[in-house]
Amino acid sequence: MSVEKQILHPRNLHRSRYDFPQLTESCPELKPFVFINPYGDESIDFSNPQAVKILNKALLKHFYGISSWDIPENYLCPPIPGRADYIHYLADLLADINGGDVPAGDHIQVLDIGVGANCIYPIIGHQAYGWKFVGADTDKKAISSATHIAAVNASLAPHLTFRHQLNKGFIFRGIVKPGELFDLTLCNPPFHASAEEARMGSQRKVRNLGKQKGRVPILNFGGQQAELWCEGGEVGFIRKMIKESVEISAQCCWFSTLVSKSAHLSMVYDALDSAGAEQVKTIDMAQGQKQSRFVAWTFLSKSMQADWSKKRWATQESSPQK
Repeated sequence: MSVEKQILHPRNLHRSRYDFPQLTESCPELKPFVFINPYGDESIDFSNPQAVKILNKALLKHFYGISSWDIPENYLCPPIPGRADYIHYLADLLADINGGDVPAGDHIQVLDIGVGANCIYPIIGHQAYGWKFVGADTDKKAISSATHIAAVNASLAPHLTFRHQLNKGFIFRGIVKPGELFDLTLCNPPFHASAEEARMGSQRKVRNLGKQKGRVPILNFGGQQAELWCEGGEVGFIRKMIKESVEISAQCCWFSTLVSKSAHLSMVYDALDSAGAEQVKTIDMAQGQKQSRFVAWTFLSKSMQADWSKKRWATQESSPQK
């Protein structure tokens, strides 16, 4: 009998422990990495970047029908269950102003800021709800990788597009076109303020996985500068995002971003208050011992949100919220 991870979103497909026999059947490449741990359970070495990448490949194939997925060496390889939670809680935001039903289909347009080489959010969002995605990134190689993933998977190709942010000082500027509408934006911002801070964070991660203190860490199991750190760190990045969101306040229903540290929330709230956000929501999430959350904001009043829903979603496909 599988044990449910009750802390994950009810619609998250990863609420049960990893079923390695099923995953290795879907993706035989995973089999050499599976072993019996001291508790008598099948597992993999989560400190091994190759094992984690092949696990992701198996999860994407088994649960989302993605036949071909890979990322360049040293690029971020994210944990899929947590990424899926963000998508499902964002879907709830839309359901809240759509009579309890999640609006589904490719008329729902989502912008992923910092899509990364892995393209995880667009994959999950499209395969779960049929949403259309625009993925933006400052890293040209990441854009190339995400574009390739979409191109070689027929279910993704017509629904995912990617835009290279040429100016690293901008977030929405140069990406969102005049008059273009997005129902959601999402972002997993760089956590750290410097390469040294990112290195220290990865050392802690290796120690937490029970490895020897002297082991040379692999940065977050991959990760380029734009994925892991930026000047001003997470708060600086989010403040910039909030400031630019004002410029396109009528072009998006809900903006959102992950916030890695609860200590940063007060500074994010101050920035949103200064920007004149109409409504702010903080959604707590958890996976195992890891606590996370995202902050969502809108400049639309309740009546404007209702009008948005009526005009864009009312006559379209939707799925019941469970």
